[in-house]
Amino acid sequence: MINKVILMGRLTADPELRQTQSGIASCRFTVAIDRRFADKNTGERQADFINVVAWRQQAEFVSRYFSKGRMIIVEGSIRNNNYTDNNGVKHYGYDVVADNVSFGESKASASANSGSSYSAPANNNYNNSGYSAPPQQQAAPQQPAQNNDNMSYGSLSDFEEILSDGDVPF
Repeated sequence: MINKVILMGRLTADPELRQTQSGIASCRFTVAIDRRFADKNTGERQADFINVVAWRQQAEFVSRYFSKGRMIIVEGSIRNNNYTDNNGVKHYGYDVVADNVSFGESKASASANSGSSYSAPANNNYNNSGYSAPPQQQAAPQQPAQNNDNMSYGSLSDFEEILSDGDVPF
């Protein structure tokens, strides 16, 4: 059985680091993830808001280096948190428990997005994923095309053929 989740999205709020009574660090945060396709009528993209919990070193890492609006990549597993309240009503929910967390954008892109609140992009078609294309860098000056028809590879006489029975020498 496999329970593996990989998410990439933006944090909807600053993560808050907490500790259990026994001193184990935990961090809860929500990741907004754009859906692949836009609404046919309005052209707007819908987003899913996924609750994530990180523990120990991953929790400290998220708390220290991520903030609202930052792109994050989360690898983990889904855990249900179903419960029945005091009135006998059953509540259903789930969290993603983070095993590995990493940056989803460069430091320069992150500083440009810092402090911004989440809003779904209007018309992004970058790789059909809903994320905007990275800023274009200025292209290097083009070199004149070389004619490769007369390319010389040098002399192959310096090489010798090695006959082997297939064993690797190391």
